[in-house]
Amino acid sequence: MGMGENPGATDGKKYSLNDMVRTGCNDCRGCSACCQGMGSSVVLSPKDIYHLTAGLGSSFQELMADKIELQVADGIILPNLRMDGENEQCVFLNAQGRCSIHAFRPDICRIFPLGRCYEEDRIHYIYLVNGCKKPGRTKVKVRKWIDTPDVQKDEEFLIKWHRFQKEARAAAQKNTGCNKPVEQAKTVSMKLLKRFYLTPYDTNRDFYQQFHQRLGQGYEELE
Repeated sequence: MGMGENPGATDGKKYSLNDMVRTGCNDCRGCSACCQGMGSSVVLSPKDIYHLTAGLGSSFQELMADKIELQVADGIILPNLRMDGENEQCVFLNAQGRCSIHAFRPDICRIFPLGRCYEEDRIHYIYLVNGCKKPGRTKVKVRKWIDTPDVQKDEEFLIKWHRFQKEARAAAQKNTGCNKPVEQAKTVSMKLLKRFYLTPYDTNRDFYQQFHQRLGQGYEELE
């Protein structure tokens, strides 16, 4: 980002799936700026792990060796894509500057330079005006840009996952029967990681069904 730019700045609008937004970038040809210097911002959801393990034929533990890492995100531990090398580029960026996992890339990458805004039981999309460096961008319908099969089912998952993370953060901050709040946060995080990430998904079965089953168990563990 250039000096004085705010990478999270938006145009102040909220977009729906059927709105047009200037995201068309000619398939990113000749540009990989958004795959570099992103730090730990590409946080991975359970659905991302499901697709990565299926697409790469690797387990979560194997990905932890050199492809993903753990970070503390607002009080709970979550995985994110690693950035390596002098340019801090995504580990999945190949020698030609192209994404080697494009077909099953994480959700944050898929919708960029859009972001999501959660309001109760609704999702709005926001446009990160300093996100994409590709000149001459064209307008594309949001629904087409995010390119997500069964987007309504996907948004239902996203809303429920977002809500669960809020509950997990609240549980991590409680000191009920525990004199060590750091230990409490660690306990909640380890249960979350085991339930939604470490325990393998059956990649031959529908992800959403497996997630909803785990979600009920996850809430029980927070009590």
